[in-house]
Amino acid sequence: MSDTIEAAAIVTGHSRGIGAAVASGLLARGVRVLGVSRHGNPELVRRFPGAVREAAVDLGDPDAITDWIASGALRRAVGDGERAVLVNNAGVIQPIGPLEAQEPALVGRAVTVNVAAAFMLSAAFIQATPALADRRILHVSSGAGRKSYAGWSIYCATKAALDHHARCAALDSTPGLRIASVAPGVVDTEMQAEIRASTNERFPDRPRFVAMHDDHALPSPERTGGKLVEYLLSEVFGAEPVFELRDFVPA
Repeated sequence: MSDTIEAAAIVTGHSRGIGAAVASGLLARGVRVLGVSRHGNPELVRRFPGAVREAAVDLGDPDAITDWIASGALRRAVGDGERAVLVNNAGVIQPIGPLEAQEPALVGRAVTVNVAAAFMLSAAFIQATPALADRRILHVSSGAGRKSYAGWSIYCATKAALDHHARCAALDSTPGLRIASVAPGVVDTEMQAEIRASTNERFPDRPRFVAMHDDHALPSPERTGGKLVEYLLSEVFGAEPVFELRDFVPA
């Protein structure tokens, strides 16, 4: 995706972590960005005046997502470019713990943020860009979608849903669509802090994640976000609908 091509992107969860880094990387390459999140990113707006817009949407509320899509804001954001990108990055890790410790309200919110929002926005994105020959959807997934962890039944299941959505959507042969569900690896984000703040009883693998943090073995969101952008804009993006970012070697 050349910088000379008029391109637009929608990035969910752009206010912090990987989402902020992905948005920044796209903007640095001349891609206009609409960030969708409950909270804004003033630093991003300051650094890229006029190139980034924000939409305050609660991605844990399906009615709010439906209303925002119906407003036409998504269509306006991507409909006038030559290429368009959707990055479904927003996600939550709570509830952590076995079934008897899971609050049903948190289960519902996790499934909405991690799965329903991504699926709703993906459908709306494709319907808003019928004339574009280059449309790309990136689901930010996790290795947890491909490996089972005690205490992470909700997180693992929702990430697995993203993976299978990408597999099936790729089979639809939608004109111009490239789609991939990508596991970025363990990253030093606020989600990792939530994991460390849990207990061994709720999440038996917690000590391993604590050790990675203590050993400074976690890459920064900026490093991981930059590599995600490289992959997203490369010619090999979407060749495999489910992908590990560590396997991407930039040209």
